[in-house]
Amino acid sequence: MKTIRSIFVLAFLCCVFLPLHAQILFSEQAALLGCSGSSFGGGTLGGGISFFDFDNDGWDDITVTSELGEPVRFYRNTQGAFQEIDLGLDDNMGETKSVVWVDFDNDGDYDLYASSNTHSRRLYENDGTMSFTDITEAAGLASSDLHDWGASWGDYNNDGWLDLFQNSRHEDDPIYHNKLFRNNGDGTFTNVTVETGLPLEDHVSFCSSFFDYNNDGWQDIYIANDRPQNPNLMYRNNGDGTYTEVGAATGTDIAINAMSTAIGDYDRDGWMDIYVTNTPEGNAFFRNNGDNTFTDVAAANGTLMETVAWGAVYLDADNDSDLDLYVSSSWTDPELHLTSAFYENDGTGNYTIPEDAGFENDTAISYANAIGDIDNDGFPDMIVLNFAPNDIFIWKNECPQTQNWLKVKLEGTESNRQGIGSMMEISVNGEKQYNYTLCGEGYLGQNSAYEFFGIGDATSIDYLKVTWLSGIVDVLENPDINNHLTLVEGSTLSIEESQQQAFTLYPNPSSGLVQIKAPEGVQDFEVHIRDIHGRKLFAQIMDTTSSTLNMEAFSKGMYLVTLKNGAVQSSYKVIVE
Repeated sequence: MKTIRSIFVLAFLCCVFLPLHAQILFSEQAALLGCSGSSFGGGTLGGGISFFDFDNDGWDDITVTSELGEPVRFYRNTQGAFQEIDLGLDDNMGETKSVVWVDFDNDGDYDLYASSNTHSRRLYENDGTMSFTDITEAAGLASSDLHDWGASWGDYNNDGWLDLFQNSRHEDDPIYHNKLFRNNGDGTFTNVTVETGLPLEDHVSFCSSFFDYNNDGWQDIYIANDRPQNPNLMYRNNGDGTYTEVGAATGTDIAINAMSTAIGDYDRDGWMDIYVTNTPEGNAFFRNNGDNTFTDVAAANGTLMETVAWGAVYLDADNDSDLDLYVSSSWTDPELHLTSAFYENDGTGNYTIPEDAGFENDTAISYANAIGDIDNDGFPDMIVLNFAPNDIFIWKNECPQTQNWLKVKLEGTESNRQGIGSMMEISVNGEKQYNYTLCGEGYLGQNSAYEFFGIGDATSIDYLKVTWLSGIVDVLENPDINNHLTLVEGSTLSIEESQQQAFTLYPNPSSGLVQIKAPEGVQDFEVHIRDIHGRKLFAQIMDTTSSTLNMEAFSKGMYLVTLKNGAVQSSYKVIVE
């Protein structure tokens, strides 16, 4: 009897104290929400799709590519439903691959970049009123190399302007190689492929992602290459304007029919992981070991898939605080291979495909996918680009809204305006989560400008921390939950020191004369001073023989002082009294 009573008590305690996972459920609602007639068509290996708020009204819109002879389509989100609109673009009706909304000129509105494998790439500048001008030629981006594929944007030299990495895919002619274009900050771009040490060789590359795999503050580039004779590439940013290829050294040079690169921190350790799709030999799931190496755990954690997979995207579908994974496929016969896969994270980094999640009829020929928020309810929805006769899928998130969340959008001041390349960290009861901001990812996809954090049944967040490419660190304590937050760079400067802290600065507060003690072996270092709005006020090279920083001419108030020497960096709030 005591044994039976003990079993009942244990069962009761488990029900009370163990977290309950909400039933994950999605429903396909493209026609219902106004996106009929949105098929890609039947072009070469699919195209791209964007789930991004292109008119900056707070609602995630949809941009859909198309096959040769058909236009790019734009669907404006009208508070939870979509309406196709004409943006008046001079569309050349080429077969479009990537469509990426990017604020390349840091003026606060979104410009449109489109790549094509049949026509020249195009850059349309937004004048702030949603009126667009084709500036491709004037910007130095016009091209007769008609084999462009994925496009990703990042700031490789940390100068505050977003640069372009354009993938090229051609199996027969090495002239069609990947290219890196530096944003000159004046509306023009310069091809710096040779200057940065990138090869002029054809790797049959589908897509790439700018991200910081080693957390050194510089954006690296990971590339998915088609065909086993072209191993995937990892370009490490050296911090001096050049790259070094380290695929073999990092263990990411997998030789497969790689399609896409999805970036996320599935195990919440602060190091970004990579998911790579493939043909039936199986996908790769690279866990970042935090020591400049990766380990493929796809077979061990249940995400091998073994079909013809294309787009992949991380999302916390039920806002339970761990990242799930959705993968599209061009396979249509569920008797032979998976036609798509929604993988639920069990909280330990292992994945299973849940029953009755709504994807039973997900059997279209599918390629790109992306996440956004249709109705601003804080639960991520998904869109998928399909071949004809299927229109796009809009997978509306129908999970019970019993879990809490936070959505964060960034506005850079010293960094690029979109805050691309920033690391976000939240703490909930001491448990951390991390998101990294990208612009162009997956297979020809673009996700919402908002980053999603699910916090389960927690009722508060300890803090939100953002580390920008500029080195500025913002910390917002106890942000409101179930909220859409836009964080401006420098608006909540952190007093705490960065992980690379090594300098000492005193006294603080100060009357204006501040002593700087450099770490042993450092002879000279950079000093940058910004005001509380992130505006740069002072920059100088100093050495250890004259290490008194004179701020006596500054008005009384608070300033951010950043000290740099190579990878060593310290940031302080300094108060001048």
